[in-house]
Amino acid sequence: MSSTAPRHTALDALHRSLGATMTDFAGWDMPLRYGSERDEHNAVRTKAGLFDLSHMGEITVAGPQAAALLNFALVGNIASVGVGRARYTMICRADGGILDDLIVYRLTETEYMVVANASNAQVVLDALAERSAGFDAEVRDDRDAYALIAVQGPRSPGILKSLTDADLDGLKYYAGLPGTVAGVPALIARTGYTGEDGFELFVRPEHAVELWQALTKAGEGVGLVPCGLSCRDTLRLEAGMPLYGHELSTSLTPFDAGLGRVVKFEKEGDFVGREALAEAASRASENPPRVLVGLVAEGRRVPRAGYAVVAGGEVIGEVTSGAPSPTLGKPIAMAYVDAAHAAPGTPGVGVDIRGSHEPYEVVALPFYKRQK
Repeated sequence: MSSTAPRHTALDALHRSLGATMTDFAGWDMPLRYGSERDEHNAVRTKAGLFDLSHMGEITVAGPQAAALLNFALVGNIASVGVGRARYTMICRADGGILDDLIVYRLTETEYMVVANASNAQVVLDALAERSAGFDAEVRDDRDAYALIAVQGPRSPGILKSLTDADLDGLKYYAGLPGTVAGVPALIARTGYTGEDGFELFVRPEHAVELWQALTKAGEGVGLVPCGLSCRDTLRLEAGMPLYGHELSTSLTPFDAGLGRVVKFEKEGDFVGREALAEAASRASENPPRVLVGLVAEGRRVPRAGYAVVAGGEVIGEVTSGAPSPTLGKPIAMAYVDAAHAAPGTPGVGVDIRGSHEPYEVVALPFYKRQK
């Protein structure tokens, strides 16, 4: 059996020189942690963390009908996104199942950048190419054209300000502007997956090392540390952000995932999955699907994806993500549970951890919200 060698980001040698523990993630060799994942997590919550996200999949959609193509291919109203703004959306199958969740940036009137999860980048690329038939627009695989570096945490604006004259104060959440950071041309986006303020910097791969080193130097005095995928996962879990393959999958529609708000039926024209999603929406209003909730452990045992959620001896749901929460100091989980047990404070809910029913408190998501 031939196995494909993992892909390496432009920062690979740098991660290894920093002593990173590397892991295979969606076909990429990525840093899992550099030291203690708890310390990395806490640095992002209180100071700042630096991430290599170059495994994400960038796809350019450009041409006179780029907006029309994306409105047809995705569930959101992409034509209404202003130039310089970004939108969280999804791409679904004709049966309404979620292929991936995406961030779409409108770079110019006729050019967009679609950012897909690493594990789904090829699937999204293929679907967009297939759906582009008949539209005057080009779908281009730009995964090799970008490296992506994120700086996240309360001190990230100050760190970045010392390296750019771009108007960061005027840059809203879910917006992006072209600028120069430490002399490197970048698309500076105010987005992230940590629950903190922060920025994602799209640059050419040959500039990645130089930018990483400049950010490291700028953050030296204020507690910036390099961060791996492990703390990225606990940060997004605390922030109640879904992860594809856990909270989202082809077996769920956006309505099943409690994210029906991203589906825009009011936009003009047809879109892939419209009919199936309209049915899912009416089903959800009559007979609520399982609800995504937060669970906080009363004990110390950590729930994992796939574990059953139980109440009164019955299985009422399933854990989708679980981990010890450094911020709460307790194990936490996200789970889909029957609507009857979804209200915060619902008594008698537990998780079956290897045959033992451990008590859990049902809470509203997110577990953590930053102080604005």
